[in-house]
Amino acid sequence: MITYFDDRSVQVTSTTVRVDGRTYPLAELTTVWHRRGERSWRVLAGRGAIGAAIAGPLVTAVLGIGLAVWLQRSAVVTIAIVGISVLIGLAVGPVADFLFEYLDRSYARGSREMEMWADWRGRPVRLLHTRDAMRFGQIYRAVQRAMESLPAAPGQNVIGSSGSRPSPRHRP
Repeated sequence: MITYFDDRSVQVTSTTVRVDGRTYPLAELTTVWHRRGERSWRVLAGRGAIGAAIAGPLVTAVLGIGLAVWLQRSAVVTIAIVGISVLIGLAVGPVADFLFEYLDRSYARGSREMEMWADWRGRPVRLLHTRDAMRFGQIYRAVQRAMESLPAAPGQNVIGSSGSRPSPRHRP
């Protein structure tokens, strides 16, 4: 038996798919497909907030330098305003690495709920649903590899390389 994916709630082997304690023999799965849900506006708003947190100090620094030049004050006042503006701009440095890492993780998790469906014993069954796009991709690819390793029978074990269901898609 070959294990293609294994974590605390999902296990994909060369013979079965186990999700949250329910086991589905691969030989009984005829068609596997996936569906993407609607975008999560909360996730997108969070990404926008991260972008604003990164860009805010930089924009403030540029505006401060522009203000110092526009005011045409004495050299001491101009240097003070430019110095404060540069310090504000530099404030983004220590935080930027953390914010970019958080933004990267946000894209890895995805902004949609993903579902994996299969025809099992003649009826559609939702095998998995998650918002973690990277984990979903790993599991879906593991199911693809497991089903490709089975001996092919006519009309059995269909999974497209693009992940689309062979019949027309519709939303529930």
